[in-house]
Amino acid sequence: MKLDNKEIFKTLNPNKVWIPVLIGIGIVFLMFYTDPSITRENLESVFDASLLSLGIAFLVIAMRDAGYVFRIREITDKKLTWTRAIYVIILWEFASAVTPSIVGGTAVAVFILHKEGIKLGKAIAYVMITAILDNLFFVIGAPIVLYLAQGSIFPESRVLELRLGKSLNLIFWLSYSLYAVYSLIMALALFYRPRVFKWVLLKIFSIKWIRKWKHNASEYGDQIIESSKELQGKKLGYWLTIILATIFIWSSRYLMLNALITAYVDLSLSQHIIVFARQIIMWIVMMISPTPGSSGTAEFFFAQFFYEFLSNYTFVTSILWRMLSYYPYLLLGAIFLPRWIRQVFFKKK
Repeated sequence: MKLDNKEIFKTLNPNKVWIPVLIGIGIVFLMFYTDPSITRENLESVFDASLLSLGIAFLVIAMRDAGYVFRIREITDKKLTWTRAIYVIILWEFASAVTPSIVGGTAVAVFILHKEGIKLGKAIAYVMITAILDNLFFVIGAPIVLYLAQGSIFPESRVLELRLGKSLNLIFWLSYSLYAVYSLIMALALFYRPRVFKWVLLKIFSIKWIRKWKHNASEYGDQIIESSKELQGKKLGYWLTIILATIFIWSSRYLMLNALITAYVDLSLSQHIIVFARQIIMWIVMMISPTPGSSGTAEFFFAQFFYEFLSNYTFVTSILWRMLSYYPYLLLGAIFLPRWIRQVFFKKK
């Protein structure tokens, strides 16, 4: 993984916040003007929310962020102070918010950790652990929620049928399979046979049409081997802590929407399970979105997945959902990034 400063700072650019914001606003206005069910009364219904449930939603999302900060400290063996961990998470979330979901902020995360004084091999290892654990949450969690939801996992949506036909199930299972295979390969490479992984990479990139990337593949293989060495000897407590932290983080992320929906409508226990489960399905489908932070895609799918629960409250809830789960990281990233650059590139010299 090459850390090209110019390419990294193209991503870590405060001006990029406007791209997903404009896409999101554009989709919201398009939904407003093309959907006759969205009226002025719908917009005013935002004030119907239960303050207690809104407070719980704020609390849960704050708990999620605290979980992120705690996990990155634990993963790095507390090499980061609480303050530095907060900076890392904010900038990592910002990078994810301004890049397409399928790309993510992996290279930026490695860059940030490296600039915080962590060796490159360790930085790559830590980011890979994070990615593998996050993916495993979905790979393992999806079948569980599919079972618990008892066949109600995919919404019955006229719009989805017109746009996607019966392909939503196919998109989900294709995305799920790709994540499962990727997670398995990277876990085996990192924890079992890193040298075999490099050998396979070199064989693949010896093929005539992709031979020009063989050198990059070799470097990546070396980095996997180095990262694997960095993780050797970690105790059981280390792995249990970060695994439990991962479950806590993603559960909090999704329970926020459960709390937000109950601010407007009452949900039974089975409906809570379905709402939670559909978020996992929606997230996996959204990962193929070409827009930064799934802007536009997220708003579209939200309406299709949760209209049956929210009815006329769907539009305002989708806006609140993105305001809590997405846009704050654009704003915080734009604020914290210049400070981090001054601290890392100037004050430490």
